Amino acid sequence: MVELSVSLTVVLILTAVAIPSLMRSLRTYQLNDAAARLSDMLKFTRFEAVRRNSPVALRINNPSGSDWIVWADTVANSNPDPTEKQILITGFATLLPSGASPSSATILASLGTTSSLTTLSGTSPATISFDARGAVSPLAAYVLYLGSATNPEFGYRAVILLPSGAVQVWTAPTGGTWQRIG
Repeated sequence: MVELSVSLTVVLILTAVAIPSLMRSLRTYQLNDAAARLSDMLKFTRFEAVRRNSPVALRINNPSGSDWIVWADTVANSNPDPTEKQILITGFATLLPSGASPSSATILASLGTTSSLTTLSGTSPATISFDARGAVSPLAAYVLYLGSATNPEFGYRAVILLPSGAVQVWTAPTGGTWQRIG
């Protein structure tokens, strides 16, 4: 009986030590997953515009609370249809307004001093249009910030859409500087 008690105590102590690390890994995974899905949706919409040889818009809408619907509006009716590719950004990782994340000075310096970023996260509804060549129309660089409004200690992600249609993903810890990860 004593051996069982000691074994259970050791298991409980190891579990108590491992849970914070496991939660941090889970939250990091959720942020990376949301950023990757948003990046993929931007790329899909761009390639769809090139494939169709006509403009296609990516739409972002916030129907309630912190839930965001992002879809490629291939039928151009401003509503997510069952036949259109869609993602739902909900839960821990959500789209944040520009003031909620670290300064984007590092990103701007990397892109060039004449660049500016138009923040679309926190704006509902929002639209990004791609022309038949796959370029952003009108030419502008956009940023969508991802993170948790209630738990900023897990960091942030920024999905950058360049005027050419190229997509970059950046990461930053709370109060830290941005680094490109993809």
